[in-house]
Amino acid sequence: MISGKNIHKSYGDVEILKGVNINIEKGEIVAIVGPSGAGKTTLLQILGTLDKANKEQNYNLSINNTSIKGLSDNELAMFRNKHIGFIFQFHQLLPEFTAIENVCIPAFIAKKPKKETEQRAKELLEFLGLSHREHHKPSELSGGEQQRVAVARALINNPSVIFADEPSGNLDSSSAENLHQLFFELRDKFGQTFVLVTHNKELAAMADRTLTMKDGVVIDI
Repeated sequence: MISGKNIHKSYGDVEILKGVNINIEKGEIVAIVGPSGAGKTTLLQILGTLDKANKEQNYNLSINNTSIKGLSDNELAMFRNKHIGFIFQFHQLLPEFTAIENVCIPAFIAKKPKKETEQRAKELLEFLGLSHREHHKPSELSGGEQQRVAVARALINNPSVIFADEPSGNLDSSSAENLHQLFFELRDKFGQTFVLVTHNKELAAMADRTLTMKDGVVIDI
């Protein structure tokens, strides 16, 4: 599903990633943990094609049998829209749109039919227990509801893999626990792969596998 070799990343003279090798199988839920500044979010952004690694010798990154390093920016954007979903610590919902409108946006970008997209969005919101909130704007939703809308948005294009950066970091303990359980229900129902950066020990303990990072490298696989 995901294979990365010799991933380096520097910003100016500061080296953030120092040769990360990583392999993640389809259907796995993998947690990436480690202290602040270890390079977790940088790695997640590169794996998710939001950022690019340095062009080091022997570097390679493939997702779903597609080599990423040779894609143009336009090809990357199309690949990301089709194959990758994102969940962030702050839900990043557009405040002027309703829940169902926010969920539909990635599918509309992919030029999927409006009727088909809205039906899929309704199904996802119902699965997430939000069918009664589909016409509410983010400001009218609780933190947990906002994050579940963000999950539905990540799922709308049926991506191969979902990357989540501190997905429960902005939630109370009860909402966080519900969100963590949801990831496993989604994996079982839709077969998605999840890669999670988290400081939450309970979420990390639930994952199929935990990768520990320190000083820009993976020290425990």
